[in-house]
Formats: sequence, structure tokens, C-alpha cells
Amino acid sequence: MKKKRLFENIVYGIFLILGLITVGCVLMITVYLVISGLPAIKEIGLVDFLFGKEWASTAAEPKFGILPFILTSIYGTSGAIVLGVPIGFFCAVYLSKFAKKEVRFVIESAINILAGIPSVVYGLVGMLVLVPAIRKVFNIPDGASLLAAIIVLAIMILPSVIKVAVTSLDAVPAEYEDASYALGATKVETAFRVSVPAAKSGIVAAIVLGVGRAIGEAMAVMMVAGNVANMPSLFKSVRFLTTAIASEMAYSSPDSLQRNALFSIALVLFVFIMLINATLNYFLKRDKE
Repeated sequence: MKKKRLFENIVYGIFLILGLITVGCVLMITVYLVISGLPAIKEIGLVDFLFGKEWASTAAEPKFGILPFILTSIYGTSGAIVLGVPIGFFCAVYLSKFAKKEVRFVIESAINILAGIPSVVYGLVGMLVLVPAIRKVFNIPDGASLLAAIIVLAIMILPSVIKVAVTSLDAVPAEYEDASYALGATKVETAFRVSVPAAKSGIVAAIVLGVGRAIGEAMAVMMVAGNVANMPSLFKSVRFLTTAIASEMAYSSPDSLQRNALFSIALVLFVFIMLINATLNYFLKRDKE
């Protein structure tokens, strides 16, 4: 008995240490971004930095307005969620509640492969296939645009949304569905009126993961969006917050205003993601209450 209790205490201590390490890493990242990002914001000015419409970090008179990046990230992420989440949700419901075992195995295998494809491959395929297709279909000079980025991001978030949602739906107790069938409900009614509400927390978690994947993507977006600091428009080349950091960090001088401004963009991106997660968790907890 004493050995069993000692073993449980050891395991508890290991898990506690791992949890504290995770929290510590988040705090370290937060502190580092704040320390690195605030100096540029102070020098440029918070209003000019957040609401300036022009980014020219290497000009003779540099300008550091990131409003185009913020709006592009918001529009791009929102578009990817609008396209990707419904497809992922209905696919998850089908796999969990309606698909035969053979069909589910084939589709889940394809989803697993989709999840393992590197971001640069998504970007390469988008650049070689999607961008020329958009140029031809809409008869525009260049297909590298916000629309191309939205489509690529929508495809990239599908594996995360589907896999987490399927796991949540599979975890719904069979008794819930049996009771629904006993009351005369059909399979479709049971799936959407019983199983889905019971798995709501897991489905919301899947959406949060999708949002995080979409807003944090850089390489694939850089290859299909054009990477130009324009105000967002569906058929114009644009630059996201992530691609602004990735495209200029390599050639920015250490301790320069340009590099500090890039750290400030990272701070804004970090705060943006935290606000999204906090908002979704708030509504989730409110619905539970």
C-alpha cells in the first residue's frame, strides 16, 4: 500500500513539474515578446504602429504601419474558418456517425496524410496550381492574392478540425443515442440534436485549433498571397502578420528599429491569438453554465 502511494506521489510530482514547465515556457515567451516589442512601439507610437496604413521599413524615411497586416490576418483567418470549419464539421459527423468502417478507414488515412504534409508543400502546390487557376478564372493580372491564401488555409485546417471533432463525437456515451432512438428520433436527428451538443466542447476545441493553425501559418501563405504590404482585397497581393515577420527578419540589422518593429508585430500576433482563445473559452464556459 505504501509503495503504491509512493508511486502515485512520484507520478503526480512528474505531471506537476511538466505542467509547470509548460506554464513557464508560456511566461518566458510572453516576457521576451513584451521586452523585445515594446521599445519599437514606444518609438513609433502605438497609434501610428497599429493604425498606420503604410509599411516601408527600408525606405530613407521608414514607416511602420501594420494595419494592412492586421486586417489581412483577420480577413484571411475568418475566410479560412468560414470555408474550412463547416466542411470539417460535417465530415467529422459523417465519419463518426454514418460512415462504414471501410469508408472511415480510407478517409481517415487520407486525413492523416493531409495532416502530415509540410506547409511548404501546400504553398508549392498552391503556387503552381491554385494561383494560375485564379488568374485564369477571374481574368486578373496575378492570382497570388488573399483569395488564394484563404483557400490554402481552409485546406490546411481541415485535418485538425476533423480529427479533434471525430474524437469528441466518438466519446459521446452510447446511452445518449440509445435514449434518443427509444424516443423515436432518426439517426440524423440523433446525430445533430444529441451527439453534437454533447460533444460541443470538443468541437469548439477543434475550431480553436483551426484558428491557431490558420493565423499562425507563414510559409504556405507567403508563397500564394504575393507578400505585398497592401490593404486587404480579395484579388490583391497581401501580407499577413506572420509573413511580415518571416520575410524581413533574415535581413534586418540587430538592434535596429526594423527588427524591433518585427518583434512588435510578433507581440501583436501573440496578443491577437490570446484574445481569440480567451473569447472562445468564455463563450464555451458561459454555455456550460
